[in-house]
Amino acid sequence: MGLELIRPHGNKLTLCLLEGIELEEALKKAASLPQLFITSEEVSDLIMIAIGAFSPIKGFMKEDDYSSVIESMRLKDGTLWPIPITLSITSEDYQKYKAERSVEIGHELALVDQESNGIIGVIRIEDIFTRDKSKESEAVFGTSDINHPGVKKLYERGEVCIGGKVKVFSEGGYPEKFPQYARPSEVREIFAQKGWEKIVAFQTRNPIHRSHEYLTKVVLETFDGLFIHPIVGKLKQGDIPADIRMVCYQALLDNYYPKERVVLKVYPMEMRYAGPKEAVLHAIIRQNYGCSHIIIGRDHAGVGNYYAPFDAQRIFDGFNNEDLKIKPIKMDWTFYCSKCSSMASFKTCNHDKSFHKLISGTKLRQMLAAGKRPPEYISRPEVSDILIDYYQSLERKKK
Repeated sequence: MGLELIRPHGNKLTLCLLEGIELEEALKKAASLPQLFITSEEVSDLIMIAIGAFSPIKGFMKEDDYSSVIESMRLKDGTLWPIPITLSITSEDYQKYKAERSVEIGHELALVDQESNGIIGVIRIEDIFTRDKSKESEAVFGTSDINHPGVKKLYERGEVCIGGKVKVFSEGGYPEKFPQYARPSEVREIFAQKGWEKIVAFQTRNPIHRSHEYLTKVVLETFDGLFIHPIVGKLKQGDIPADIRMVCYQALLDNYYPKERVVLKVYPMEMRYAGPKEAVLHAIIRQNYGCSHIIIGRDHAGVGNYYAPFDAQRIFDGFNNEDLKIKPIKMDWTFYCSKCSSMASFKTCNHDKSFHKLISGTKLRQMLAAGKRPPEYISRPEVSDILIDYYQSLERKKK
């Protein structure tokens, strides 16, 4: 019996991206429809729905799915799903659309990217409901603190949600923006061609420092392959831009990884910074891409001090094989031990903490922003050179 990739979440990829004659006809029809301008996060979610990365979701959530996700982290049919995927407008805009009779059940709306002004898809309206932002923020982020970037973004969005299935015309400029962009079906084909079955995903929104490198190489010892899958949608202020990070990833792979054992691709979602709930979403997405496992390290998808270091690992303890096929690889604190003269963790090193030098993306960014070259136990020199040039360019722009 040959190797078989893990099944997508919900057992099959749900695709909503139109092509060929079907796309041409839909575009002609959409030109005469009322238009709804949507945010960059909604655009990125629409693309994720279109390509099957959000399988089994086929559109923006109706109230029954939305409420079920808020209450129990499941769709109404019981399928595990941790974060609402919504399309929303303000109450004021809803009243305007309502007066024009353009937002009603059964009607279609053309979805327009508010940044490019291009029609990116259509939605057939199946439901209209009002969200409780306070309840949603507590359920998803564990806080209503407006200083949390995910909460802040939620409160900036509308309170009236429009639910329904979508048809999508465009992937928002991908892969032109990033040649490394790939749909789940394309990545699955790459894995199949390589003969991989046990594949570990590594989610990242930062350049890969030595601690990340250590984690990914530990799993490479026992798995068929590594899938490095950076997020390239909009991040919070202060995060390193995706185009700079891509140069860093490539420099690291060219110099320190076996090329035949690693696949680097990107995906367009925007970070929610939802900690444990987002870790589950990251796992579901990687199952849809064909990965059997995902690395869940310290403070996965976290921000500030809103989550305990290993909350994102503990949340997986409540799921069974029917809930989620992909499995987490729970990694301990990692650090450079000057006594060992190597990277280590508390599971492999018995030396006193005075010999341990903790590594984090935040610490790396702080050093670079201060104009300091990180020591090699924090960052490979090729990566440091790229990041130093980036931060120096920021300083030049200030002058």
